[in-house]
Amino acid sequence: MSKKFKRFSGKAGFSALPNEFFQELLGEIDDLNELKITLYALWRVAQMEGAAHPLWEQDFAHFLDAEDLASGLEKCTQRGSLLRVTLETGEAVYFLNSPRGQASAEAARDRSWVPSKKHLEPPALRPNIYQLYEENIGVLTPLIADALRDAESEYPPEVIEEAIAKAVKANARKWNYVVAILKRWKEEGYGKKQNRRDDQKNRNRYVEGDYADYLD
Repeated sequence: MSKKFKRFSGKAGFSALPNEFFQELLGEIDDLNELKITLYALWRVAQMEGAAHPLWEQDFAHFLDAEDLASGLEKCTQRGSLLRVTLETGEAVYFLNSPRGQASAEAARDRSWVPSKKHLEPPALRPNIYQLYEENIGVLTPLIADALRDAESEYPPEVIEEAIAKAVKANARKWNYVVAILKRWKEEGYGKKQNRRDDQKNRNRYVEGDYADYLD
């Protein structure tokens, strides 16, 4: 018996899918392996950095055995959702059939570019800003949710995550304190935020300065 799914938490984030998947592919795909590979490829590519997004058989091997993987990949390439290029080594690499994927596949076929496996490991799933707030600061209210959305549009996610961690370490579990850190880092430049001598000295700058009220 398969394991019963508990629920969607609403905190783990969401992944966008292209409209063509619902408008064209979903009604045509009648094979479970092809569906799994298509969905995973769309999600995986969306998480990858860089200009080219090569996919390898190993990317799908953790949820499909060899036979199902070969069958699913073949169906995807026949349908045209994935583009397959066989390298000089005999190994196959796949690309999403998008303008970027087509350009990458063409470069790989021409041997003008050799795909790298540096992104072979799936990305670690980072908790979203709402989950971070609830786990580290307090109860999420509508006003706080609006403030978090504004912060997401202004600051990189890893910077927000680090600022929350600094607030927790300083025992200053208030969103205004986190915002004060973010504003100062932005003024100084994000790359300089690690140049502080120690956390206690950094905390004192807030306790004794303009942000002291945020710690009440």
